[in-house]
Amino acid sequence: MQLEDLIAKVSRLPEFRQQEVMDFVAFLEQRYGQTDLSEAEQLDWSEQQFRAMSLDQAMRDAESEPDLYFEDDLKEKWQ
Repeated sequence: MQLEDLIAKVSRLPEFRQQEVMDFVAFLEQRYGQTDLSEAEQLDWSEQQFRAMSLDQAMRDAESEPDLYFEDDLKEKWQ
């Protein structure tokens, strides 16, 4: 894929998806972009680094999601 094709495809995405692409590119750059480290050093993530990245990805855009449940849904109803 050519860089121009990639730019065209990303530019057609909504802004929040473009940010997701940027986050993924930053992840790839962090993981593979360092050429002076050995491959084993590049792949060695601490558990803390992995958990922080996972939590950031899981919670991204969570505040913009609609509420699926309300307080009334939590109350048990007896008939």
